[in-house]
This record gives sequence, C-alpha cells and structure tokens, in this order.
Amino acid sequence: MTINTIEDRELLVAGGDDPTKFDPAEAWYPVHYLEDLDKARPTKFTLLEMDIVIWWDSNEQTWRAFRDQCPHRLAPLSEGRINEQGHIECPYHGWGFEGNGNCKYIPQQAAEGKAETAKRACVQSFSTAEAQGLLFVYAGNPQNSSCVELPLVDVLQESDSDWVCLNTFRDIPYDALTLLENVLDVSHIPYTHHNTVGDRSNAAPVELKVTDSGKWGFKGIWEEGPRKGALGTQYTTFTAPCLMWHDLTSKQFGRTLTVVYATPIRKGECRLFARFPFKFSSPIPAFFIKLSPRWYSHISQNAILEDDQIFLHYQERYLESNGGSFNYNQACYLPSKADLYVSELHQWVNLYHSDPFPNSPLPASPLTEKLLERYHSHTKKCSSCRQALKRVKQIKVVLAAIAIIGWTISPVIALWLGKSAIWTTGGFSGIALIAAVVWCKLAQLERKFYQGREIPPRNFLNI
Repeated sequence: MTINTIEDRELLVAGGDDPTKFDPAEAWYPVHYLEDLDKARPTKFTLLEMDIVIWWDSNEQTWRAFRDQCPHRLAPLSEGRINEQGHIECPYHGWGFEGNGNCKYIPQQAAEGKAETAKRACVQSFSTAEAQGLLFVYAGNPQNSSCVELPLVDVLQESDSDWVCLNTFRDIPYDALTLLENVLDVSHIPYTHHNTVGDRSNAAPVELKVTDSGKWGFKGIWEEGPRKGALGTQYTTFTAPCLMWHDLTSKQFGRTLTVVYATPIRKGECRLFARFPFKFSSPIPAFFIKLSPRWYSHISQNAILEDDQIFLHYQERYLESNGGSFNYNQACYLPSKADLYVSELHQWVNLYHSDPFPNSPLPASPLTEKLLERYHSHTKKCSSCRQALKRVKQIKVVLAAIAIIGWTISPVIALWLGKSAIWTTGGFSGIALIAAVVWCKLAQLERKFYQGREIPPRNFLNI
C-alpha cells in the first residue's frame, strides 16, 4: 500500500496501540530528500536493519518501497532495473513486480503457468508518503500507516512559501538516539562548535524547562535563549521517534528553526536529515542564501557535523559499557538544568521501551579516517554534490591539459623566435601557471567531497 497524503481518519500516536510501549516499527521515517532520488533507477536504503528498495512507479506516478529481496532466490531488487513496462525487475532471473508488490511475470515458467499469482511470489511492500520535500516510509504494518500522522514541522505547513530553507543529510556513524541526544543538547554549541557556528565566549548557565511530555515526545522552553539571551526565547519539540526542532525568533534575524530527523539504519548508524528554515526580517539574507549552490552549503554542513562526529561515536560506546539508557543518570553526572532535555529523552526511551535495537551490541570502531569519510556517507547519494564533484574533475582535466600545453610550447617558441618571443613565451607560461594554481585549488575542493578534517576548528591553536 502506498499513500501520498494521510487520510481523513482518526490519527493515532506513533508507536503502536499499547500506551505503555513505543514500537519503533509503527512510525514514519524520512529516507530521502525527493530531489536526490532518481526516477530512472532503484535506490537502496536500510531502515531499522531492513534493506529496502525505493523506486518510482511511473504507472501510478508515485514512489514505492519494497523489501529488497526477490521472493524467488532472495537477490536484491536494488541491483535490478525499472523496465519498459514500469515494473521493478529482479537482476537475477528477470521476475517483474508491479507497484503493489504483486509479481507480474516469471520469464522461466511455461505459457500455461500461473506461479506469479501465488502469495509467495509477492514482494513485501511498505507505505510511502511525500511531505515537505522528503520521502517517508512507514516501517510497520501498512494497514496502520494511514492512521499515524507524519512527523512534520507544523509551522512549515502553515506558510511554506515564506521560508528559505537550507537542507542537508548524511549517514552518521552512531545511533539515532545519540544524534537526538546531541541536537537536543543546546549547551554544547559554544564549545564543540567554536569557530564554526559557536563561540566559547557565549557559554553561560542554561535553564531549561519541560512543559509537556508523553508517549508522543515532549516540549521544552529555554526562556533566556542562546548567546546569553541576545537572540530571545527558544522553544524545543521532540516528536517521537525521530524528529527534533528548535524554534527561535529574534529581532536581529527574524525566525529561525533547527530541524533534525534521525532515521535509524542499524545499531551504531543512522541517517541525519538537517533542515534550517529561515524567515528573515530583511529580504537581503534570503537573497544571498538562494544564490548559494546546494553542494557548497553541504560542504559547510559536513564540516560542522564533524566537529563532534568522532567523540559522539566513542561516547555511545562508553555509555553502552556503563549500562546504556537504563543506567543513564548513574553513568553520567548531570548537575545542571542544561542537561534536562537529554535526561528527558533517556527517560522517554526507558519509560516506553523504545530503543529500536535493545539487544544489539555496537559494532567495532573503525579507523578515524573511516569515521570522517564523506563520499559514501553523503556525496554519492546527493544529486547536487555528485554533479559538482563530476564537474570539478572535468575542469581539472582541462586545466591540466592547458598547463601541460603551455609549459611545453613556451620553450619551443623561445628556441624558434629567440629574444623576440619573450612576451609570447611569458604569456604561455603565465597561463600555464594560473591553470596549475586553479588546478591545486580544485584538488583541495575535490578532497572535501571525499574526506573531512581530523582537527576541528575549536582545537586550532591561537584561535
């Protein structure tokens, strides 16, 4: 079953019918920005340790999500294709499946065969929905999906055209719960992100309050707000199981949101969707943001994520060795109200037994270089960054050719024309030098699509 809007029925809280437990499967999760999906080929994703395949059903003009296993010999459908009939086709033996998961044809069977009509020939399908530029997948029973509300930022629904939004995503080497804990923690920004989006001089006491809570999540308020009260009161919402957002309105900048989705892939890995909607008091900042290429913004956002990517990866392993969420208040010393949201999150996990991987151990830690890699965790999955990287490589080839030709021709012309060729040879050499310098700058840019920096700006000396 696939839906594009929530039906006009009584909405249920995500997490299942039991008021005392939160079932992580019975919820909607974002899996991709729509602009990064390719309608011409299947896309693989892992949600709650389930490999799924996302593909465009041209017959029904909608996105589909299937279990990424052909019922025949369990080959991944994501390695197949979308054929001429608009069906997803298994790469192994060519079995074809239509949008509802039913098998449409089996090339190997006799003309009178009807094996494709059997229930065992069907592929498991998941409900999908499109909203606010994202594709959502319902991980549980498709029959429940139309009754469970999508985890959306309601203020963006009210006046979508008034917002200017920067979006990014990345596959992160730690749990979705660790990511949520981190972004709910407003007090770490001045220190962890010093000289990126923070400043140590802005560190101050943080007095947080939780104003409402339940199985659905919780709301909170920071009355003084960031930068020692210079920006105004900040409101925070956690919508279980995967959405967190801060809401801040200031006279200087207007209204700004920090929106984060944490989609669990498997134990120790999640996909982050970060959205930064702005409603500026002046049109000038919005104008310049719209001019900035999406890939350029992604490079900057990846650098900010790497400010804490290493220590969060290890922090969750230390917490696991100390008993995990059920022992959080004993494992961690929390003497101030700055940690109230973090403590509330872990209480919610414990109260509703909502850990998506309660009995799974964290995988072994890879080398630091692997924790900071960008290509597989972002670039190749992002349409903007992938295209920008391709163009950078193409321009580098042209520049290398110009440099080689310039430095090759210059001595030949000098020998041929002698002293009279000094300006000509100098011109060719100058062009070659400029090409070489630009080539080096592009090489530095190219590396940013592949790898992050090991030393964060907060640790630079004399800064």
